[in-house]
Amino acid sequence: MLPVTETHDAGEPEGGSPRLLPKDYPPFLYIPCLEHVDDGGQAAAVYRTTKDGRSALLVYSSLDRLHACQGDDQPWFGLPLASLQLLHDVRPFDIVYTDVFVPEERRARLEEGLPR
Repeated sequence: MLPVTETHDAGEPEGGSPRLLPKDYPPFLYIPCLEHVDDGGQAAAVYRTTKDGRSALLVYSSLDRLHACQGDDQPWFGLPLASLQLLHDVRPFDIVYTDVFVPEERRARLEEGLPR
């Protein structure tokens, strides 16, 4: 079982009550990464820092939602939900947010190489 069991939907305000991953959580996730790569094993996930200092991983339930929320040019990689633990083992995160819209001005920060 994942040590990270918190998830929040895009419409839920930050600081909302955490909950366990629902049984119908998507079996496959689309995860933003820092740059386009040919080998998915070389992809580096994008992490965000919440207002209260926690490390957050943004995941998307479909490629359409990732493009709608992050832009068509956002690099991404796919990961089965069952493999999310592997990502946590590489770089631990505190919370998972699902299908979060990221304003364009926040997307540009990644392109400029500023802190994530």
